Amino acid sequence: MRTPFIHRALLVSLALASFGYARVADEAAFQVEPFALGLDSPWGMAFLPDGRLLVTERTGQLRIVGTDGAVSEPVAGVPDVCVCGQGGLLDVQLHPQYAQNGWLYLSYADKKLNDEGKPIAFTAIMRARLSGNALTDQETLFQAPEAVYSEREYHFGSRIVFDDEGYLYFSIGDRGVMEDAQRLDVPNGKIHRLHDDGRVPADNPFVVQPDAVKSIWSYGHRNPQGLQWNRVTGTLWNTEHGPQGGDELNHVRKGLNFGWPVISYGINYDNTVLTPFTSKDGMEQPATHWTPSIATGGIAFYEGDTFPDWKGSLFVTSLKFGELRRVMIEGTTVTGQELIWKTAGRIRDVETGPDGYVYVAVEGAEQSIVRLVPADA
Repeated sequence: MRTPFIHRALLVSLALASFGYARVADEAAFQVEPFALGLDSPWGMAFLPDGRLLVTERTGQLRIVGTDGAVSEPVAGVPDVCVCGQGGLLDVQLHPQYAQNGWLYLSYADKKLNDEGKPIAFTAIMRARLSGNALTDQETLFQAPEAVYSEREYHFGSRIVFDDEGYLYFSIGDRGVMEDAQRLDVPNGKIHRLHDDGRVPADNPFVVQPDAVKSIWSYGHRNPQGLQWNRVTGTLWNTEHGPQGGDELNHVRKGLNFGWPVISYGINYDNTVLTPFTSKDGMEQPATHWTPSIATGGIAFYEGDTFPDWKGSLFVTSLKFGELRRVMIEGTTVTGQELIWKTAGRIRDVETGPDGYVYVAVEGAEQSIVRLVPADA
C-alpha cells in the first residue's frame, strides 16, 4: 500500500521519513506519493497509450512501469550505450501517431573505441518498435561523424520532442568544447530538427550553407537537458545548464544563435570571468535565467485538468537542489515562478500523466518515480 505524502498550502518545510522528501509551501493542495521504486538513475519518461510508462535508466536499461507501479525487467534490444559520466541511455519519446505506427525514439551516448581501445562517445538518436518486452525494427536516425566523438564524459544533452507537424527535435550539448556551440560544421551545442524517419527537412535554416550540419535548427547552446513543445502556443522551449550560474530557459526559434559561450550570465567554476558579455547583437536573450544555477533537467508543460491552476504552466526540474518549479508564461514572456516541491534527491524529469497527475523522476537515494495527486485523492 502506498503511503501518500501530504502537501498543503502554507506548510513550512518538513522532512518526511522513508523517502527524504520535504514539503514546501504552495497555493495548491496535493500529495506526493511513490509510484515506481527501485529504478537505477531514471532519466526520461513517456506514457504509452494504455497508461503504462516507459522509463529510461541512464545506466542503459529501458523499463516499462505498469499502471500499478510495477517495474518490468529490462527491455531487450536497447542499443549498447556508453555509460560514462553524464552519458548513457537518455531520453525516450513516442511518435505522435504511435497508436498507428508503433515508433518510439531514444537518445543515448553512442559508444565507439578509439585507436587506443578507449571508449569514446557522442549523442545519437534511434527509433524502434516495442514488441512485448523487446525492441524490434531498430533504425539509427542520427549518428555524428566519428571525428567528433571524444573521451569527455559530459554535455551530451539530450531530449527529444515532436511538434504539431510531426517534426522531430533533439538537443545535443557542446560536449565540453564550448567554442563548438558557435560552429555550424559540427553538431555540438545545437537543437536539431529532422523528419520522423531521419530525413533532413528542406526548410531547415542551414540546408544550403556549405559545410553546415543540415539538421541544425538553432545553435549557441551549452548543455540542453530540457526540451518541450507548447501545444497551445505552438512554440519550442529548452532549458540548459549554464556554467556556474546562468542556467537558461529559452524560446527556441529557427536559425537563431543563443550565444554560448560568447554571452552568458554565468562564470567559470574557479570564479573567474568566463565572458564580459551578457548580451550581444545577433544573439538571443534567455526568457529567464537562474543565477546561482539550479542545474535544470527535464521540463514539461502541464496539459492535464486535474490541477486547473497549473494549466499551461511549465514545470522545470532542478538537479542541484532537488526542486520542481512551476514557471508561468504568457505568450512567450515569463511572468513568474514558484517552488512547488523539494526533495533530498535530484529531480531529473517531469511529465503530465494521462490521469492528469504530475509524474517526477528522482535520482539519488530514492531512485524512483513519484507523482503529485490531489490531496483528497
